[in-house]
Amino acid sequence: MFAKALIPFLSLALIVRAAPSHKSDCGNGHLASNSQCCVWYDVLDDIQTNLFDGGECGEEAHESLRLTFHDAIGFSPALFREGKFGQVLHGGGADGSIMAFPIETTFKASAGLDEIVGEQKPFALKHNVSFGDFIQFAGAVGVSNCRGGPRLQFLAGRSNHSQVSPDGLIPLPEDPVDKILARMADAGFSPAEVVDLLASHTVAAQDHVDPTIHGSPFDSTPSDFDAQFFVETLLKGVAFPGNGSNVGEVLSPYPGEMRLQSDAAIARDPRTACEWQSFIANQELMVRKFEKVMAKMAVLGQDPRKLIDCSEVIPVPKPAASQVAHLPAGKNLKDIQVSCKHIPFPTIKADPGPETSIPVVPAS
Repeated sequence: MFAKALIPFLSLALIVRAAPSHKSDCGNGHLASNSQCCVWYDVLDDIQTNLFDGGECGEEAHESLRLTFHDAIGFSPALFREGKFGQVLHGGGADGSIMAFPIETTFKASAGLDEIVGEQKPFALKHNVSFGDFIQFAGAVGVSNCRGGPRLQFLAGRSNHSQVSPDGLIPLPEDPVDKILARMADAGFSPAEVVDLLASHTVAAQDHVDPTIHGSPFDSTPSDFDAQFFVETLLKGVAFPGNGSNVGEVLSPYPGEMRLQSDAAIARDPRTACEWQSFIANQELMVRKFEKVMAKMAVLGQDPRKLIDCSEVIPVPKPAASQVAHLPAGKNLKDIQVSCKHIPFPTIKADPGPETSIPVVPAS
């Protein structure tokens, strides 16, 4: 019953409110439909310069996007029904608790997030905005710096009232698909929406599954929000990119490229394989579905009717270098482990260039 009662609140997050005819002058050439959005232009200018290195799709952008999920997914209607955590609204979720309570960054699934939390928190305090708002804003701005990226909805007005999330609510890369889908279903996400959220891995990298290859990406184009991740995860694995097999890692198709066990399994599971395959030849569909599912995730535990739509502050991303995914050089369709049994695998071209090798980002 709780989950059904929550659906209208979540769907409201997808409604773009009509802008009033008069816009507020925020200074520096910025206009806002609501004067309460003006502060976010100041935050934008500050973090693009001083957090994202002038608007790059780099490690801080990747980690900021990761942080949006790790903060929001600490939300469990099942625990609420058992009387163990939260309430109908303000029951965890996208409330900034991961920034308010350092213990959350010690959870195994959030290893390494203490660094980006430490970088972000001074900006939130400086501009006097809530931690929950800042985390979602920084994630949206960060991913907009990636070519081909989404322009995520941003709703502001979360309070700084939060509580520590219980451990164990964030899926781990070594978790079986059944466990991941069950946890995500508890938070309100279908198997297809789990795949939609994993589009974030097209601009992601790992630091702690194998710390010897810090910064190794999940596909060959980590600065582009493109469909290469969905192609390359289906390639046959041939080697481990670092010091051998690690927990949560499976064989990768290339030197320097990391493949998470959970990504490989979800790509091949009959409940998710067709959604996974659908993005390979449809960049626009991938971005659109990611925008939709992120709008849903960003208001977990919140009442979006009480929030203000400040999406106009989020920058418009530049187009991806390529709008069409391809088979990397040295690979052919025989290397693809086709897992969707009902829909033919899309026609994609092979890269005629030299065989791909992914450079590893050295540990700082």
